[in-house]
Amino acid sequence: MFINKTPDGLNNICGKNISHFRTELHISQRELADRLQVAGLDVDKNAIQRIECGKRFVTDIELKVLASVLNRTLDELLQ
Repeated sequence: MFINKTPDGLNNICGKNISHFRTELHISQRELADRLQVAGLDVDKNAIQRIECGKRFVTDIELKVLASVLNRTLDELLQ
């Protein structure tokens, strides 16, 4: 049976990296959400918070835009 969670019970493997890269850019969760909205992704600050703490699944479309906005590769987000 396939389980949709990481071994530590999170819904994504990129959240911690997104949080790290966001803080490296010295931007808030709200600022990241605003930048993602400008890039065409409809997310708010609460979605960013849930992604970063692993409570929300992240789609491949969202990953692509996140990588672009954070100036990172998909591999960097998924490590």
